[in-house]
Amino acid sequence: MGKSSLLNALVGRRIAKISATPGKTQLLNVFRLPTFYLIDLPGYGFALASHTERAKFKQLLQGVVEKREKVEGLVWLLDIRHPPSAEDMGMRKILATGAVPTIIVLTKADKLSKVQQVKAAHERAAELEYPPDDLLVTSSDKRQGISELGERIRHLVGAVASPKAPWSG
Repeated sequence: MGKSSLLNALVGRRIAKISATPGKTQLLNVFRLPTFYLIDLPGYGFALASHTERAKFKQLLQGVVEKREKVEGLVWLLDIRHPPSAEDMGMRKILATGAVPTIIVLTKADKLSKVQQVKAAHERAAELEYPPDDLLVTSSDKRQGISELGERIRHLVGAVASPKAPWSG
């Protein structure tokens, strides 16, 4: 389960279309929530698109990070099972130079045992040069980390808790 599944788990209903084929998001999708907006950007790494199209996705993301004035924060999704790719490391540089706070989320934790999750999370943190506590381990299927992700997003944007938000406790 990827980005769209995580979005749906986060808000507690289907807002993003889930495809059997990963990397299908090709446009900027905006979701209006009660107190803020979520913007779903195309994935720059595993998108099923040409090299030219993937470069355009990266430019779009870079523009959002570096030029948009109203971006309160970003949620950067990485698959816990794989070391960061060259594209991921390039994105890390972009995020490090930007002034936009970022929540780093490791997805697909349900594909690993608890012991493997801890080991992989520490490996990803070391590879990305972030403290392990900065990375949030999640699983859309098992709802692991979803509540904490919601809290981190709400804190990041200064949003007031909505009683209907699935992470409001």
